[in-house]
Amino acid sequence: MQVLIIASIIGFAAAALLPNYESNRAQAGFEKNARIIALDSDIKEDGSYRWSYETENGIKAEEQGREADGIEAQGGFQYTGDDGQVYSVSYAANKDGFQPQGAHFPTPPPTPEAILKALEQNARDEAAGIIDDGQYNPGKYGGAPAAPGFQQNYARAQAGFRRQF
Repeated sequence: MQVLIIASIIGFAAAALLPNYESNRAQAGFEKNARIIALDSDIKEDGSYRWSYETENGIKAEEQGREADGIEAQGGFQYTGDDGQVYSVSYAANKDGFQPQGAHFPTPPPTPEAILKALEQNARDEAAGIIDDGQYNPGKYGGAPAAPGFQQNYARAQAGFRRQF
């Protein structure tokens, strides 16, 4: 018991000596003590729900959803960034995962033309019944035989690395 008390005292003393980390972000001071100015929540017997809140520093959020093989929800939130701009995000969350949308989200670069052509060719091949599963097919290359020793090495790899006695 005395060890526990001494350890606690030492822990509190060490924590008191740690530096106080304050954010240097412009919004940090305003966010630290922001009060909730609106709050609404409703949960129904059928498994549906909705909630929303707003804080005095301009953060707003809302969501509505229902039980359906887990939870299906739609909602959104907005906040003021350090640059003074208001950022808004809307989202859906369901069996397909979380799908956020926002005007400030980065967009991927365009798909290169060579990749688009290869995808189109793959689709044409599959429609014609040509399936490439990644395995070597001598007929695909004009009946050319496999590299010397390929079949033997492949058979060894399939059998594992055990020596047979």
